[in-house]
Amino acid sequence: MTPFTENVIEIIRSIPEGKVMTYGQIAALAGSPRAARQVVRVLHSMSRKYKLPWHRVINSKGQIALSDDESYHEQLFSLESEGVEIGLNGVIDLKRYQYIPEDHTSGFL
Repeated sequence: MTPFTENVIEIIRSIPEGKVMTYGQIAALAGSPRAARQVVRVLHSMSRKYKLPWHRVINSKGQIALSDDESYHEQLFSLESEGVEIGLNGVIDLKRYQYIPEDHTSGFL
């Protein structure tokens, strides 16, 4: 496993209940700001094995990025069950719900 992948896993594990992070934000904290698609790959291939809270990762617009209807609703309901409010257009208020680690470098870079 690459250091970037290890960092991504640790960052996703650190997202507290009721908060979200974006793919790009995770990529940047993991050391590769342009690797948002790699974060998607890690989530897709390793969420189950590492029991990652995959539902807490959204796109930079504050939206659930999944196009599959079943997965979209699973993520939506998981976030709502943690107290995250989803707007009428499916948008999550990043100012309110985005998790920003207090020490941006500790343990991730």
